[in-house]
Amino acid sequence: MFDLDNTLHDASPHIFPHINRSMVAYICEHLGVDADEATRIRQDYWQRYGATLLGLMRHHAIDAQHFLWHTHQFPDLRRMLVFERALKAMLDRLPGRKIVFSNAPRHYSEAVLELIGIGRCFDAVYSVERLRFQPKPALAGFHHLLRGERLQARRCIMVEDALPNLRTAKRLGMRTVWVSAETRQPAWVDLRLVSILDLPRQLARL
Repeated sequence: MFDLDNTLHDASPHIFPHINRSMVAYICEHLGVDADEATRIRQDYWQRYGATLLGLMRHHAIDAQHFLWHTHQFPDLRRMLVFERALKAMLDRLPGRKIVFSNAPRHYSEAVLELIGIGRCFDAVYSVERLRFQPKPALAGFHHLLRGERLQARRCIMVEDALPNLRTAKRLGMRTVWVSAETRQPAWVDLRLVSILDLPRQLARL
């Protein structure tokens, strides 16, 4: 199972800043607050729930589909993507089924995978809609995916950049791979990789 943003591609330079601006603008418009308060709300809900969307749904009755569509529009997504050119070859070398497990919306996730050229590498894509708006790190989203794909957690490997999501994966019995340049390695991380391209070479350690 692969996370999408900052795991299969680097969203930090262009995509995340654009999404954050779009979310702040959306919150300003629909909650009637200024930019500073909208930024505070966005960050607070992201930290508390793992996704800004969940807080907006719970506390403000925001329509999830409307929010996701309007905050994930890009002037030129292809030019904003930063990814390893050898990514497809790396994925092709890995054994087993491959699934994208992302808190991002479907239209964005599928567009990114196709533009990178790895859409056909995956057997399934679980976006936040398919998770019934129960994003990582909540257990409900994990359980929904495992049931839907008829998988046992102990036979799964979760590849992620976000430690809270890996903590949930480890609680369920999955092996965990943290894509990060940090030197520390928490107890719930089985393998830390600076580059996702190293995964096939390190797979035996799992």
